[in-house]
Amino acid sequence: MGWLDRVDDQVDALRRARALQEVSRSAEACTLLDRVIRTTADPYARADALVQRLSALINLGRTAEFTRAIEEASAAVRDLAEPYLHGHLNALAALAAHHQGALDRCVTHLVKAARALTADDDPDRDTAWGWHDLAMAYSYLSFHGHALGAIERARQVGLTAGIPEETFAAPGIRLRNAVALDHHGDSDGCLRVLRDVAGDFNRFLRLGRASSIRPSSLAAYGYAAARRAALGDRVESDGDADPARLLGHGGDSARARDLRELGQVCLAVADGRPIEAVARLDTTRVSNETLGAAEPPRLRSIALARAGDHAGAHRADRHAFRLAAQRSDRLRDVYIDGIAARIDHEEMRREAARYEGEALTDPLTGLPNRRRLERYIGAVVARGERVVIGVCDLDGFKAVNTRHGHHSGDLVLQRIAGVINRVMRRGDFVARYGGDEFVVVLPETGMPEANDVARRIQAAVRTEDWETLVPGTPVGVSIGFAEVAGGSGVSIREALGTAFELADREMLRAKEGLRAS
Repeated sequence: MGWLDRVDDQVDALRRARALQEVSRSAEACTLLDRVIRTTADPYARADALVQRLSALINLGRTAEFTRAIEEASAAVRDLAEPYLHGHLNALAALAAHHQGALDRCVTHLVKAARALTADDDPDRDTAWGWHDLAMAYSYLSFHGHALGAIERARQVGLTAGIPEETFAAPGIRLRNAVALDHHGDSDGCLRVLRDVAGDFNRFLRLGRASSIRPSSLAAYGYAAARRAALGDRVESDGDADPARLLGHGGDSARARDLRELGQVCLAVADGRPIEAVARLDTTRVSNETLGAAEPPRLRSIALARAGDHAGAHRADRHAFRLAAQRSDRLRDVYIDGIAARIDHEEMRREAARYEGEALTDPLTGLPNRRRLERYIGAVVARGERVVIGVCDLDGFKAVNTRHGHHSGDLVLQRIAGVINRVMRRGDFVARYGGDEFVVVLPETGMPEANDVARRIQAAVRTEDWETLVPGTPVGVSIGFAEVAGGSGVSIREALGTAFELADREMLRAKEGLRAS
């Protein structure tokens, strides 16, 4: 079941917006998404549209709009139990923070994105794009190893979802790795990586699959070829592999525009026109985030060396090296400052974490607690959605505590929490209500589906290896479901109270039936 299968409104428009962004037509996608946001009442559709819109704004380089877009998307996603959405939003927020120069915030979003995407136990096409955007964020921050690992996850999930391999070839990630090597003085290493990029592109050409490569990726392949040529490599200059032709791709992507500008500088150097290359650099304005602030001065150094101005080339090279070193220093400072802050404020952090845990999270199982549960159900009911709640009470738990002690009882509760979480459907909500009682929330679900969920939970608990954990003490679960019946004149609190009472009654009836059998 894919993420968009959970969305009930304007799914075709959301899919169309995805397709537009994949072919670098983000301005059109933005217009379409704005219309969805204005007209939808479905919280899932709205959340998806806002996350997609943030992606489109990043592609277009509309930096001034990033902060508000992140705030709006975060508000829409906050109460939706969907790992993909949280992961993708944080990956995009990391990209936005990087473009804004906020490296500490960028790193925080990277960590959150990786954790959320890893927690997605039902990955699909959208999850693959979440991993792709996380890989891009890693790459822009110069975490090249993490970037390659994330893009491999994107490729694997994508292949399972039917996305062609070349879609996630991600030449831009390896391109940034290559130029970073050159900025630090390793031109041979740079050429090795660029030749590998060219090898992949030539393979796709031979297999007749170049037509399915994303336009922004074609621009990256073009720049990789032009950069090789500027460093003196022989590069094919006609046909589908012509760097000038490849650089013309990329649609309305701001990064592709930067690659075109700098690619023309590289081609001027390769064609023996170094003075023209220097003149282009004097008028070219590109984002420091596309290939790093060191790339224009490094190209200036290469051009001046070709023109015979070796003193000027040396000065430009030193400037490029200083800029690259400053970037490394900034990353190191983010890391060191973060460690220092954690040491200095450890007690404060622990106290805050304890307070937060007491407020919304059950400390034993890590599940949402009663307060968070009631807040979540209230939000769902307030949106007018149909929702069923199920009360799950353990059978045999008193015997576990009596025979094996409370430590074993805690282990049983932790395992039960994991078992229930494992068998729930995408979008369902699980909380610990108190003692040995858990509550599951099934949005947009009727009683027949709820009974199927109950059978899955009971079967999973029944087949768990309790004999190893608490020998001689079998553990089961009794479940009762009820629908939350909101309506005019009925407060959310009253509706919840009635539903819990009915579900609890059904659970006790199930427990009595178990004893009688």
